[in-house]
Amino acid sequence: MRVTGTGHASMRIDTAAGSILCDPWVNPAYFASWFPFPDNSLLDWETLGDVDYLYVSHLHRDHFDAAHLKRFVSKKATVLLPAFPTSEMEDELRELGFTKFLKAPNEEVVELDGGLKVMIQALTSPTDGPIGDSSLWVEHDGVRLLNQNDARPTDLSTFAELGHVHAHMLQFSGAIWYPMVYELPQAAKTAFGKQKRDRQFDRTWRYIDDLKADHVFPIAGPPCFLDDELWQLNDIHGDEGNIFPDQSVFQREYAKVGGTNGVVLLPGSVAELTTGACETSHPVPVKEFFANKAVHLAEMRDRKRGVIEAEKASWRHPEIDVLKEMKRRIEPLLEESIYLAKGVGGPVRFDLVGYDGESVESIVVDFPGKQVRSYADEKVRYRFRTERALVEHLLHTGEVDWVNSLFLSCRFSAARIGQYNEFVYAFFKCLSEERLQYAEGWYDEHERTSDAEDITLGDWVVQRRCPHLKADLTRFGIVEGDQLTCQLHGWRFDLASGRCLTSVGHKIRARRADAQAPAGEILG
Repeated sequence: MRVTGTGHASMRIDTAAGSILCDPWVNPAYFASWFPFPDNSLLDWETLGDVDYLYVSHLHRDHFDAAHLKRFVSKKATVLLPAFPTSEMEDELRELGFTKFLKAPNEEVVELDGGLKVMIQALTSPTDGPIGDSSLWVEHDGVRLLNQNDARPTDLSTFAELGHVHAHMLQFSGAIWYPMVYELPQAAKTAFGKQKRDRQFDRTWRYIDDLKADHVFPIAGPPCFLDDELWQLNDIHGDEGNIFPDQSVFQREYAKVGGTNGVVLLPGSVAELTTGACETSHPVPVKEFFANKAVHLAEMRDRKRGVIEAEKASWRHPEIDVLKEMKRRIEPLLEESIYLAKGVGGPVRFDLVGYDGESVESIVVDFPGKQVRSYADEKVRYRFRTERALVEHLLHTGEVDWVNSLFLSCRFSAARIGQYNEFVYAFFKCLSEERLQYAEGWYDEHERTSDAEDITLGDWVVQRRCPHLKADLTRFGIVEGDQLTCQLHGWRFDLASGRCLTSVGHKIRARRADAQAPAGEILG
């Protein structure tokens, strides 16, 4: 099996029974804020895109690059389609010209022509990617590969049960806006960023230990930020709180926990995999490349400046009455929302900075009141500040996912009262009837599902499944004193009260191990 690195989470997998191109991303994403690093735009994409199969893990725009898919990927390719709850991915791919689809049953091995075997695990929580994420397992001639990209399954046992894995590709770096955009003192941002960076690595080590593959490939990050306004987000400034460490940092941190089997893929790197070895060749020396990272970034910034400026010139739509259009689009969804609206529990304010850089229009999405209106000088749970032109563009294009556009762009600042609230972001990811109905149904089902099984962690008896996204706490739960941390997403709980310290809601059931169990409680 040959794996060619094609940048970020993208790779081409070649076997004697066929080739698979995964997640090709080249064009800037999220309002021209994210670019692949190292630069992959100069690869021979005409050749790389001439494949038998296409796999796109999910609809995040650093995985689903519509312009690139349309221009460079063969429409003769069969799309390996995850079993997502909505038809959005298939619909978008059909619009790009793809006509052949293999709708893979979830977590079932499918044998393709020539003995090539694949299995796709689809994650379907409203918080998994933009309504869904997935991982791809591939086997041919005894060689097995897991492309986990940036999916976060509760465990990897489904893949491990299929046989020993030889190559494990997974995310290790940040792909979020927290804590950089929050209006906090710099010392607090650095502290929170360091915590997040450490949690990212802890989660990665846990996945690696779960699968115990022969070779580990750090992929799916980090992006680079080439706009001068976002340049400080690149991990080249000695900031220990930067959440975007690169592959060279992964190798260094992995070595600290005993890791010796890490393999870095640059765009154009080729790894030849067998059941007993991995031989890798690179277009340039890897250590030397990352030692000169700042130089490479500066050169790339100069080449891409025109692209960024062209994107910025397309954002303004002064003909749009933002308040009127937000009311038209969002109020019907607020009326239908039960769980998300209740979860947000208060008004959310958008401060829109005008073209002059000074004037501000403040608009409130009032979740309890089920309306969008002008700000009335009241307290709000969340406040976002961004350029009016960005929201104009979202409304002009009919964007249904403001998370997979505005928020991931990091082109905003935020403030909040109290804890993180996942329902705020879940709602703004679901600005369509289809998405909203799915999310409401998912939360309804999970609220009504009782998690009765308990486990013992240290001095505490707790429910086995994390209240957040049902991670198995026997694998991801760490107890320190009276606090439990679920390492899958870093959520923390106060065990004495059961209160979630990370977000509103999501109370955990817990008691001290030496306390008597309540009548009728089931112990695992």
